[in-house]
Amino acid sequence: MLLGLLFALAAGLMWGLVFVAPVMLPGYAPALLTVGRYLAFGLVALPLALLLDRRALRELAPSDWWEAAKLSLVGNFLYYLCLSAAIQRAGAPLPTMIIGTLPVVIAVCANHRNRVRDGQLPWAKLAPSLGLIAAGLALVNRDELHALQAEAGDPRRYAEGALLAFFAVACWTWYPIRNADWLRAHADRSPRAWATAQGLVTLPMALIGAVLLAALHLAAPGTLIPVGYAFPLGEKPWAFVGLMAAVGLFASWLGTLCWNEASQRLPTSLSGQLIVFETLAALAYAFTWNQRMPPPATIAGVVLLVAGVMWALRIKPQKI
Repeated sequence: MLLGLLFALAAGLMWGLVFVAPVMLPGYAPALLTVGRYLAFGLVALPLALLLDRRALRELAPSDWWEAAKLSLVGNFLYYLCLSAAIQRAGAPLPTMIIGTLPVVIAVCANHRNRVRDGQLPWAKLAPSLGLIAAGLALVNRDELHALQAEAGDPRRYAEGALLAFFAVACWTWYPIRNADWLRAHADRSPRAWATAQGLVTLPMALIGAVLLAALHLAAPGTLIPVGYAFPLGEKPWAFVGLMAAVGLFASWLGTLCWNEASQRLPTSLSGQLIVFETLAALAYAFTWNQRMPPPATIAGVVLLVAGVMWALRIKPQKI
């Protein structure tokens, strides 16, 4: 349990880098950052596959590679595509609030779906933990909620953005549950090799995405990439390449590796709640980058999030 918690914490620390990358590169479109991240993930996975995981990868059956492809397509590309499109349609506050429900949604779904395999966390004991996490997320996202209430945008665009954000939640609810299914069913397999396999299948998808993005930029400038953008690397090429390489290595490969290790050790209903570590890391990085202290409401939200996680760790699953 403790080792699984530490791996989940490490994954959250790595994944938090993804949310600060757009702040560090404000002139780069979300679609470009998404393609850049997963292109870097695939390129990082290539030498790792040759040097570290060649033997383990040979043991994967075609069905395993197909599962890795589905996980990468849904949990990586489709999730970020929906999230980016939601932000473009409705602005940042509404999608942020909807995506913030992920720890609670995953925990509830996994506690029902995997109750036979993992044991069920009693709902009466789980409810206080979920309530603390939900209250913490509400406080952490208070500024976004106020911005959402203050904006009076086009109702149709808001509805489209909300629908896309809910679809993004569905994608990343499906991903950790299915990923944990494979890892639990293959307890003898290396979580590191499974992370590398997902990186390898991501590479052709990222290449296709890069080609489509270039074609769209030429055919309809300004659709996804701002007019005047110096395609493909922008005005800060070295910063873009360096940051994408760092995100590809740490947030994608190492983050997936740590999450795989946690998923093999923890009930999915518990590991789902531990995604709050990603929120905490993203907050810490953002406030550090902006060189300012978080407001009292955010600090209170962080305290509630940590309290909710600590409460959940005390609950012992009951076999059905």
